[in-house]
Amino acid sequence: MKFGVSSYSLLQALRYDGITVTDIFQWIKEIGATHVEIVPHGFEVSLETATTIRKQAEEVGLEISNYAISANFVTDDKQAFQKEIERVKHHVDIAHALNVKHMRHDAASRTNGTITTFIRDLDQVADACREITTYAASYGIVTSIENHGFYLQGSDRVLALLERVNHPNFRLTLDVGNFACVDEDTSIAVKKCLPYASMVHLKDFYVREQNNQLQEGWIETAGGKKIRGSIVGQGDLPINEILSTISASDYDSWISIEFEGMENCMDGTAYGFSYVKNRLKKEA
Repeated sequence: MKFGVSSYSLLQALRYDGITVTDIFQWIKEIGATHVEIVPHGFEVSLETATTIRKQAEEVGLEISNYAISANFVTDDKQAFQKEIERVKHHVDIAHALNVKHMRHDAASRTNGTITTFIRDLDQVADACREITTYAASYGIVTSIENHGFYLQGSDRVLALLERVNHPNFRLTLDVGNFACVDEDTSIAVKKCLPYASMVHLKDFYVREQNNQLQEGWIETAGGKKIRGSIVGQGDLPINEILSTISASDYDSWISIEFEGMENCMDGTAYGFSYVKNRLKKEA
């Protein structure tokens, strides 16, 4: 397995601390990571800037493992639907310029979606994902969705989309923490989804029950619980059990720390990275 960091973990430093992309890459290398996942928040990524970003990573000895963007193919407007597909294809071109072989895009979002609307939307979303992954395959880029955004977050919905797309180039960016957002047992969900993963995000949350007030930094789950990002290994999710599941599986690809806590982002990312790397080495 290859251990790395999502640039999203360091969004706070990028936005508010005057840290540059080159600084981030150097720091990620210094904590012992071998790859960085590019999420274009806090800095711009375009066809014009992609080559520079790729060279910056190469100069410090980091691989760029994945390129991750937002997308939404749920619309009744056929023109808007096709426009969104073309926009994501343009990002595939950017991924190629970054010289990455994995790209994650979102696929569906609704604020009031139900299982009924999901079943109705499934074929349209699958058609878009299939068209994009076919396009990406010409570059040798594997595309994936993530269990993310509430509407397409539970393991059964993710697996339903993967099955409906039915393309060998279309996989899953498996975020082990995101299942908590829809109140799903994270250890069980990871076991179900791991065989389909091309990338694993390791994330942790503090979890509180419904009777707690929603304070700053906390978000409400689909079922009304409260969760807040933590340093990986210090929250309430069964991270050790999840790491044991990963270690005992055939998965041997990218592992990426994604920190979303309220602590200093560089400290939180470094502590989580060290914990995961050491724990998985012991499991090996």
